[in-house]
Amino acid sequence: MNYENFNPRAFLLAQARELLTQAANAAMADGSLPQAELPAFITEIPADRKNGDVASNMAMAGARAWHKAPKMIAEAILAHLPSLQGTCWDRAEVAGPGFINLYTGADWLSTVVLAAATNPEYGRTNYGNGQKYNVEFVSANPTGPMHMGNARGGALGDCLAAVLDWAGYQVTREFYLNDAGNQIQKFGKSLAVRYLQKCLGEQGYPLPEECYQGADIMERAVAFGEAHEAQAAPLVEACRALSGDALYESEAFAQLKEALVNFALPINIANMEKDLGKYRISYDTWFKESTLHASGAVQAVVDKLLASGACYKAEDGAVMYRSAQYAAKYGTVNKKKTDDGSEEEAKDEVLVRGNGIPTYFAADIAYHYNKLAVRGFDKAIDIWGADHHGHVARMKGAMDAIGLNGEQLDVVLMQLVNLMKDGQPVRMSKRSGKAISLTDLLDMVPIDSARFLFNEQQAGSAMDFDLDLAIKQDNDNPVYYVQYAHARICSILKKLESEGVVYGGEESWHGQYTFAEPAELELIRMLEAFPAEIVLSAQKYDPARINHYVTALAAAFHKFYNTCRLLGEQPATLQARLALCLGVKAVIYNVLTMFKITVPEKM
Repeated sequence: MNYENFNPRAFLLAQARELLTQAANAAMADGSLPQAELPAFITEIPADRKNGDVASNMAMAGARAWHKAPKMIAEAILAHLPSLQGTCWDRAEVAGPGFINLYTGADWLSTVVLAAATNPEYGRTNYGNGQKYNVEFVSANPTGPMHMGNARGGALGDCLAAVLDWAGYQVTREFYLNDAGNQIQKFGKSLAVRYLQKCLGEQGYPLPEECYQGADIMERAVAFGEAHEAQAAPLVEACRALSGDALYESEAFAQLKEALVNFALPINIANMEKDLGKYRISYDTWFKESTLHASGAVQAVVDKLLASGACYKAEDGAVMYRSAQYAAKYGTVNKKKTDDGSEEEAKDEVLVRGNGIPTYFAADIAYHYNKLAVRGFDKAIDIWGADHHGHVARMKGAMDAIGLNGEQLDVVLMQLVNLMKDGQPVRMSKRSGKAISLTDLLDMVPIDSARFLFNEQQAGSAMDFDLDLAIKQDNDNPVYYVQYAHARICSILKKLESEGVVYGGEESWHGQYTFAEPAELELIRMLEAFPAEIVLSAQKYDPARINHYVTALAAAFHKFYNTCRLLGEQPATLQARLALCLGVKAVIYNVLTMFKITVPEKM
């Protein structure tokens, strides 16, 4: 059997559907059931496998069409089942008011073990059929260091991209660089004021409240001076006699801002790339917002929206977007305060200001239009902070307004993360006295722990990240627990090899041993579920499912090891259990490598 892209549960469901369809058609052909159109029916994997390996409601779904009691229909269908010999099925039964339960045979268990033990990429499926998915995550503002929220968003986005890839999608990881617009103007102003403070003293050049206040701004200004003091000297002199608006509106200040941004921004971007690389995140695309403006893409989108009637020009020349009209089908947009303090739905929004400068929203629409229309992605998935929830309906509606389909844009909203130590929140770095940055975190916590623990909960759940747990090297730490299961299997294999026992392949046990011990069956059912869990994680955009799955798999393996012997058993038993160990080892390896976590062979 070819185990490439093999999904055991999908296989069982498809086989059960085909079997029941054949039986129902045969029952209608000989008159046991009246002629009718086959009903829409369900085949599913029961939570309790005592109720069958696959259960179906076919008989109950067909009661109206066949004009019989469901139990009679079920019995007629079972009476017309084709021979089960040579199939994965052992028997079928009618249960309750008419459920049809199908049970797999012993050979099915062996099939699952062989699939996991012999296919190096067991778990990978072609469910996504090669559709092009773009996953954009982190996309932190390049004007300062990344923070704890970016640590969570980085793990979630990277793990989601990995799950989608294993589910058969063609995935592009993307970082959107906001290197244009108001934040860059503010960045430049902050740098220029700090540089003037350095050169001329702080007293005459206070840093405005709207500027970035972090110590990193002064660090960049000092570094700029060390590299370009002579070239910047004439600009500083031109600024010496100016203050307030006269300073900020001067040509010399504008040139100083530009020089500082051109110096500092590449440094910040390089640091981001380095820190994310340390976190084992690499992107296929770093997309610069500035390219949208330079290419005319932002203006083209605005023109397209004007032509369609989704926008109009206000009296002051601003271009206004009919946000609420297009967002309505996707939910509400951000609300705004009225004069009496109550809230009302935000109405029309500015895309281009009266001075001709586009808003960030206009660039955002152009960016997503580029993803879906220009680059042709089937789906754009964004990881956003939960504080952007009101922007979701707005952006999806904008895709409709511009002639695309808002359903092609999916947004995963991520709740805040609290850093905890000794049961108390940690907000500041002892080293720098500033808020904890991604760099601080990666200096404190093993990267394996950070990546695993930040992917432990669904994005929509608020999270407490426990520093004490993250640095533990015992079974309380789930990543250590999973890694230990892999190392334990490696140790078992090495010990057996020292005793002269190696795995002899399928022929050494298949057909000679029947898995029957409860711990074996539990472990095999978990192996059977792995590809289906990958697909479910991809469907729900929830890679945390795989964390929970692999932790439960590790627990099931430890239980198996403590109850089922290897050495001292009959050769076929030993070889079958060796195959089971190899299957578990392969699945743990696949999960950890998929999530870019190290896979130790000894601990």
